[in-house]
Amino acid sequence: MKAIIVRDRDEGLSGLTAADMPHPHAAENDVIVRVHAAGFTPGELDWPTTWADRAGRDRTPSIPGHEVSGVVTELGYGTTGLTVGQRVFGLTDWGRNGTLAEYVAVEARNLAPLPAGVDHSVAAALPISGLTAWQGLFDHARLTTGQTVLIHGAAGGVGSIAVQLAHEAGAHVIGTGRADDRDIVLGLGAHVFLDLATDDLARVGLVDVVFDVIGGDVLDASIALVRPGGVLVTIAHPPTAQPTDGRAVFFVVEPDRVRLADLVERVRTGRLKPLIGAVRPLTETADAFARRPRTSGKTIIQVANEQEALHP
Repeated sequence: MKAIIVRDRDEGLSGLTAADMPHPHAAENDVIVRVHAAGFTPGELDWPTTWADRAGRDRTPSIPGHEVSGVVTELGYGTTGLTVGQRVFGLTDWGRNGTLAEYVAVEARNLAPLPAGVDHSVAAALPISGLTAWQGLFDHARLTTGQTVLIHGAAGGVGSIAVQLAHEAGAHVIGTGRADDRDIVLGLGAHVFLDLATDDLARVGLVDVVFDVIGGDVLDASIALVRPGGVLVTIAHPPTAQPTDGRAVFFVVEPDRVRLADLVERVRTGRLKPLIGAVRPLTETADAFARRPRTSGKTIIQVANEQEALHP
């Protein structure tokens, strides 16, 4: 099968190359998915699990990408709950070959059924971004109606979903980003937008929740904005300090089939719209990782369309 692989960590983005790889094997409780659309995280080439399995053994050449939408083509031994020919989407294991390929092996429990009315490219934008946004806002920060939340990177894949979910929950939403993102973020439901390049973060005052996807100076400056009893949640890196009389939480997203089903139902009914910046073919994966050209939202890799999947 055709795939995008990496062999050498030191090569960085230049090491992303197209190659022929063996068809994946369906282990116990796995399914094989014919990939229609795939999502990725730009920084995943720095993750240890891209280069080694859970036991620490080298697993190169490895296939990046951990979000998938496609069709089940094969069931592993003991697999239940899914059927061959079923449309599915979900999150693949960090320590196994990923989704930037024509086929991928995935634990069935990490996939949810994909309704007929939702496009594969839209579904591929949901697993990491949607689950991260939900888990950060509600599982870790416990955001409630009437609270104020500051969402950094509000026009990105995670941030754009977080803005919509927080708005729907009845929170007062402040989004940050670049100047070009202002109309997008306000259109998603943010009440206030701040340009990180020109606006003073301190002018937002104290907030109940900070949701950070950027890290660095932005994360450091946000610690002082958390009011007593509030929470700072970040996926960038562990914070260097705790808010006064508050909490700081660093977390990594976890698979959740039930929540995926909830999120895609919101998409199907128009309550949630993943922000897709671009849809690129598999051959343009390296440029997509480098975000050339830069776009708001999440970049999706189209691996196959419906017609190609019918005649592989």
